[in-house]
Amino acid sequence: MPLSDVPLVRVCLCVISAVGRTHSPCLWEGLPERNAGSQTRGCPALGSRQYWPWSAAAKPKGNCRVEAQTPWRPMAEEAPKEKGLESSAAPQDDLQGLQDSVFSSESDNSLYFTYSGQSNTLEVRDLSYQVDMASQVPWFKQLAHFKMPWTSHKDSCEQGIQNLSFKMRSGQMLAVIGSSGCGRASLLDVITGRGPGGKIKSGQIWINGQPSTPQLVRKCVAHVRQHDQLLPNLTVRETLAFIAQLRLPRNFSQAQRDKRVDDVIAELRLRQCANTRVGNIYVRGVSGGERRRVSIGVQLLWNPGILILDEPTSGLDSFTAHNLVKTLSRLAKGNRLVLISIHQPRSDIFGLFDLVLLMTSGTTIYLGTAQHMVQYFAAVGHPCPRYSNPADYYVDLTSIDRRSKEQEVATREKARSLAALFKEKVRGFDDFLWTAESKEPGVGTCVQSPAPDTNPFQAPTKLPGPLQQFATLIRRQISNDFRDLPTLLIHGAEACLMSLIIGFLYYGHGAVQLSLTDTAALLFMIGALVPFNVILDVISKCHSERALLYYELEDGLYTAGPYFFAKILGELPEHCVYIIVYGMPIYWLANLRPGLEPFLLHVLLVWLVVFCCRAMALATAALLPTFHMSSFLGNALYNSFYLTGGFMISLDNLWTVPALISKVSFLRWCFEGLMKIQFGGHAYYMEAGNITIRIPGDMILSSMGLNSYPLYAIYFFVIGISCGFVILYYLSLRFIKQKSSQDW
Repeated sequence: MPLSDVPLVRVCLCVISAVGRTHSPCLWEGLPERNAGSQTRGCPALGSRQYWPWSAAAKPKGNCRVEAQTPWRPMAEEAPKEKGLESSAAPQDDLQGLQDSVFSSESDNSLYFTYSGQSNTLEVRDLSYQVDMASQVPWFKQLAHFKMPWTSHKDSCEQGIQNLSFKMRSGQMLAVIGSSGCGRASLLDVITGRGPGGKIKSGQIWINGQPSTPQLVRKCVAHVRQHDQLLPNLTVRETLAFIAQLRLPRNFSQAQRDKRVDDVIAELRLRQCANTRVGNIYVRGVSGGERRRVSIGVQLLWNPGILILDEPTSGLDSFTAHNLVKTLSRLAKGNRLVLISIHQPRSDIFGLFDLVLLMTSGTTIYLGTAQHMVQYFAAVGHPCPRYSNPADYYVDLTSIDRRSKEQEVATREKARSLAALFKEKVRGFDDFLWTAESKEPGVGTCVQSPAPDTNPFQAPTKLPGPLQQFATLIRRQISNDFRDLPTLLIHGAEACLMSLIIGFLYYGHGAVQLSLTDTAALLFMIGALVPFNVILDVISKCHSERALLYYELEDGLYTAGPYFFAKILGELPEHCVYIIVYGMPIYWLANLRPGLEPFLLHVLLVWLVVFCCRAMALATAALLPTFHMSSFLGNALYNSFYLTGGFMISLDNLWTVPALISKVSFLRWCFEGLMKIQFGGHAYYMEAGNITIRIPGDMILSSMGLNSYPLYAIYFFVIGISCGFVILYYLSLRFIKQKSSQDW
């Protein structure tokens, strides 16, 4: 009995093959060979497809040339059965089911959520695209190099794409491969209309027979970015449910929205983690591959006909990457058009592609079916060596070697000749795809998925309005914030600890009043200590969500207005609890002016000042593109307001510029207001030896220059400063692109 027929050994071989996927022939040494007409080797028990990029025709030893007549194809397509493995299909099915249960609980190939609209086409006609490299450098980095961002740099333009043409239809998946700088990112930027600083020199992009416009792209094309930007404390189902509330038409009922979410979860095989938090590098959640599928699901919810993905396998291990591309292949079979950019995929991933576009320096080296790529290059004198991955080999073959001037010139000339040769071979083809001259029926052609006959000129569906967007966004923010219990506990402990430290510092005087200077220092510290911590926390949180905000605004999920109100009002519950925890212990431990009215006025003023500080932090975070720049500006403003607050130096002794700054210093108005609450209309008794001197509180305030305005006016001043920062925050959201540092 052959060793490979032992069930336990066969299962172990399946596990080793699926995890390792090594291409070394020594792994299968000792197992039964295929029949004499094939040189392919593989795990005889493994039910999944294995791809091997070498010819089936036997060649003499030492000669690895591939015959042009033998296309590279999956070995499982027409492979005869192994000797000794002619058992019934049931054991094989059981083995496949066991393998699936080991690696994925939902690895079936069923289509749960197909595209129900008209069949889509994407056509690029003679496209030439120029990239302004200077515009890719952020303005703050240009300033760091003593360059003015507004000056034009005429020599910084480079050719991103040169005379590119292709046409693809629904039911196909096109992979764009090539070395770094080959033009993959430029192509996706042009198609999605999100190429900053680029300019189309010639050619045009057509979507469904119409010239591409931003409105048409937003209606038909879904763009999945390279980096996952999701709220970490929401579950997978909640993430998709909130997007469904924002993205699906307003005439959808709640039952229809829930059904759409369930369909997407089933299609992306996310059932086993539907109630698990998404997570990130700090919060434990789903795996990297599952998180990437959630990002795809966010775009899949509105059922687009064209799906474009920017390096979806980046950062994933090989097994997870293979499963992800398998998912994309299944989505393409659901009557969708899938276009992905990918950097040197491994061989079994390469075999999942319908079409491959190989680029270098913006030019097309090969465009055709994946299974005929080896045949094409073998015909033009570049066969793929045995046991080599075609994607790796041909990307290396067409890469530009910049290690020396001579090598760069030589590799550029080779790439130019290959591009010219391919252009000549596809001249006169309508779809610009290279096809084998003699191919078997059905090989190299993609069968278009059937689609129902629908009217392509459907009435545009109305998306949710601003009020529904606001309601959804504020619920999403509160859910995400209050799930982050460690952060909430840290903030609460921070407020309580600061309050107790300051309170116990001034505790124990009993009926004896604090000295005037000690009381003034306490009141100034109450208003000035908390805002500093709030600034850093708010700026850090805003920049962690900045990329998500940029992507969602770019995708049209909502506008700046609903997000602005949701952000301002969604943080009020935490803000109120923070102030109560911070303000109450200090007031009673320090034995400040007794009575309910002074206490409420005191807490209200502290609440307004901390809210003003939050508004300032939000404005600085939205105004500047990086955390370091925003924190620098926030701290600079805070220190300016701190020094001109009236405690470090008397307001009467300030010269013109600091005096003007003190007019907008919320710390100055906080200090003046707290002093008025403590001393206004109230006598202060000071002991000098055996004599007790009664000093009116208004006289104390006047001597410190803090009696120029009534108490109610101080509240209005703080509210006015807060409104100024809030308006600045809205204008920043509305007119400044909220790009994060990774999007420049």
